[in-house]
Amino acid sequence: MSGDLKWNKILGAGLATAFVILMVKEGTAFIYHTEAPEKMGYFVDAPEEAVGGAAEVALAPDWGTVLPAADLAAGEAAFARCKSCHTIEAGGANGIGPNLFGVMGGPLMHASGFAYSDAFRAHKAEAPTWTLDEMDQFLTAPGRHVPGTKMSFAGIRDTNTRVNLIAWLRSQGSGGMAVPAPDPARQPGAVPAVSVEGEAPTAGAEAAAGDAGGQSDAAPADGPAGQATTQASPVAAH
Repeated sequence: MSGDLKWNKILGAGLATAFVILMVKEGTAFIYHTEAPEKMGYFVDAPEEAVGGAAEVALAPDWGTVLPAADLAAGEAAFARCKSCHTIEAGGANGIGPNLFGVMGGPLMHASGFAYSDAFRAHKAEAPTWTLDEMDQFLTAPGRHVPGTKMSFAGIRDTNTRVNLIAWLRSQGSGGMAVPAPDPARQPGAVPAVSVEGEAPTAGAEAAAGDAGGQSDAAPADGPAGQATTQASPVAAH
């Protein structure tokens, strides 16, 4: 009788051990569960090539046309992705990024007390003011527009989203920034002006250049930004 109990104990211990191993395995799989990514690999921001093989050149926004028609509510919604780094209210404190109240049309490094990156300080020589075109270019791809910027935001590829966001930023303390007149050279179907070394720019190119004005380390993210005149120049970064 005692021999039967001995073997029952041994069998029971073996079954208990197998059960514990099974539970540990299933529990570990549940705790450290991973899901396959929706998209594999890394995004490479490369220009698409047209049928002829040349990269397609996109026209800068015609601010005189798109700003009056911009959706400010959509622009405010787009700013939600910037709130983790930027404040927008008047007198707001700087965060990871500078406060953006009154940024449009202001100097590139408009936020006092904010520690702008060396890259941004160097960029100020090229674009001292946050013009419409400057902000647009910076928001499209901050790291590409200002290499070395501390701003890690990937950028906003959708033009309508950028236009709405820039229009809303302008409504936050930058109401004095004039809306430029419509520019036929930026209308759909127009051919982008190509400058030739040694030749003076055309009248259309000069008008486009007049829109770019200021920049600042205050923009959030995800193309060319607008300008108060008719020039195209970079806008905000940090």
